[in-house]
Amino acid sequence: MLKADGAVLVHSDGGSYKPLNWMSAPCTLTEREATEEEAELGIDEVWTVKQQKADGTLTIRIFRRIAELSHELGIDPGLVKDGVEAHLQELLAEQVDLVAPGGRLVRREYPTAIGPVDLLVKDADGQHVAVEVKRRGEIDGVEQLTRYLELLGRDPLLAPVEGVFAAQEIKPQARVLAEDRGIRCVVLDYAAMRGMDDAESRLF
Repeated sequence: MLKADGAVLVHSDGGSYKPLNWMSAPCTLTEREATEEEAELGIDEVWTVKQQKADGTLTIRIFRRIAELSHELGIDPGLVKDGVEAHLQELLAEQVDLVAPGGRLVRREYPTAIGPVDLLVKDADGQHVAVEVKRRGEIDGVEQLTRYLELLGRDPLLAPVEGVFAAQEIKPQARVLAEDRGIRCVVLDYAAMRGMDDAESRLF
């Protein structure tokens, strides 16, 4: 396989997605006809692939061309991460009802001495709620929110402060630890928050 970025990959014919050998871009490919000695062995042509940033060389001997196909895949859009924490935080800041019904956003990235809390919200009863937003909720995230709550609770203008651990997926161990510390867990539906999914229309 010859890719548009210059990479060359050699695959087996067994259907495995992982190549047997390859040369990553940027590299150069030169083709030449087989010498008489190589032709006697059945070789038709020889490809030499050289890595531009290293000394590696890949030599490919072509015995027979069964088929040659070319596919135009269009412009490479690059890597696009969808549903990262920054996106979730931004969406949740606009939809604070998901964590505090009837509440309002006080500030995103509310500063503390050990770093900013993702969201600080005031609920319908006027109590402050500190929200830590994660894509995948694990124990480290609960520990992080616990430290924030300890600091925020020392501020008489904010205390008492409730904690909410919000994520697309929350690990069972993280949920147990959070609930043991009085932290409420909220699972976020990213597609629904973006308006791309109607949960009421789903069968399950």
